Amino acid sequence: MGKETVFTSQELVTLGKLTVDLIQASIDAGEKEKAKKLSRRMYREFLAMHDLYRDWITALLTFIGKRYGDDVLYEALKESCTAWVEPLCDRYAGQTIRRKTEMVIAGFKGHLQVFRVEEDDEKITLIMDNCGSGGRLIQEGAYSPPRNFMKIKKAQPMTFNQPDFPVYCAHCFFQNSLPIELCGKPLFITVPPKKIGRGPCRVYIFKE
Repeated sequence: MGKETVFTSQELVTLGKLTVDLIQASIDAGEKEKAKKLSRRMYREFLAMHDLYRDWITALLTFIGKRYGDDVLYEALKESCTAWVEPLCDRYAGQTIRRKTEMVIAGFKGHLQVFRVEEDDEKITLIMDNCGSGGRLIQEGAYSPPRNFMKIKKAQPMTFNQPDFPVYCAHCFFQNSLPIELCGKPLFITVPPKKIGRGPCRVYIFKE
């Protein structure tokens, strides 16, 4: 006698579908509460994968920095950040400040945390009271046991001249500086607080 199956045939089909497609089907069917429940599930799915990759890259940078030192860590960050910064130069080229701002914000929304947006005559500012990646790592105690992710001891450019700087957050230096090398001007400027993890990070999109 064979073992009983765990799922029905229809459940197996549903398990293989994108959650966004299930949400849209629920909306079309007028199932408001089901659509709302699925949307929260999709958020949790995205956040779990986001944090997995965040922790993975932080562990990898920790390995490089501890094994080979700051100079090799710098080169590894520069090389790896170039792979995604360079396409952004092409993507943002020729965009209006409004469209560029919308694109930058769309990217930061991928961290799945809320932030405030302000505008003055000079710039648009994103204020991240709860940074969805590096800031949350600090709040979660990821640089202490048991994970013990690396802090860069020496103050230097990639640490915004701060000592004991969380290794994950060092990529912000490269997303500031690499566009100047690759396309002649910054795309946006990220400025961490003076005490990293104890205040909001700010991203400036300058109109000129």
